Amino acid sequence: MKPWTPFPYSDAYPFTANSVRSQWSRLHAGDAEPCPDDAAVLDAWVLFHRGAFEEAARAGLAAGGAGITVANKATIVYANYLEPHEDRRLALLTEAAERAGDQMRTEPGNPNAWFWHAYAIGRYSQGISVAKAMAQGLGSRVRKTLEQVILLSPTHADARLALAVFHAEIIDKVGEMVGSMTYGARKASSLRLFEEAFAINPDSVIGKIEYANALLILEGDQRMGDATRLYEEVATTHPADALERLGVELAQTELAEG
Repeated sequence: MKPWTPFPYSDAYPFTANSVRSQWSRLHAGDAEPCPDDAAVLDAWVLFHRGAFEEAARAGLAAGGAGITVANKATIVYANYLEPHEDRRLALLTEAAERAGDQMRTEPGNPNAWFWHAYAIGRYSQGISVAKAMAQGLGSRVRKTLEQVILLSPTHADARLALAVFHAEIIDKVGEMVGSMTYGARKASSLRLFEEAFAINPDSVIGKIEYANALLILEGDQRMGDATRLYEEVATTHPADALERLGVELAQTELAEG
């Protein structure tokens, strides 16, 4: 298989096992993943936070167990931000979704097995169009899976963000009335979930971007100023790791393009 497109700033994040362990609560405030005892799994996370996503995925798969979560997150982040070819991006998301689905079945109490399964399907759905995804029943599947994540992990901020985005995107495609009746999507639920997510992880870079986008969907141009301020806040953030750097650059690009 063709090598993955490299993260261009890997030298900027020279993490070690010790530094990842010491910064774990900051780096994983969103996904609530526990810091691993297994050295091989921790090493895979070191690669992830450096931005060596392909190597992190391979190391996670080789480690097995909790390393599968590293592999799934690395694959999804890479597919979402760095893979230039849409067909390959969708294939990687499908691969991660299937792997997380297997992990769910073997570890039903593992919140991030459920989360990365839902997240991969959600990003895949965006790639094939939300309308097609809804017709295939993927929307309801994503919602139910994310709700299960929150049941398993009440402090999982990223699950709340993803569920908030689900509500907003459904409303964007079919309107609040149809969205509410058919898919259980509600504006109030989206805004509440964003509020809950930021109460847990107020510094979420990706969360601020998603919230800005959702404000425009749910409340229109009257919130353009708030959305722009959120993007500006992200654009001037000092990123803690490679993933945050990707979010910061996304915000900077969007602002530059106006």
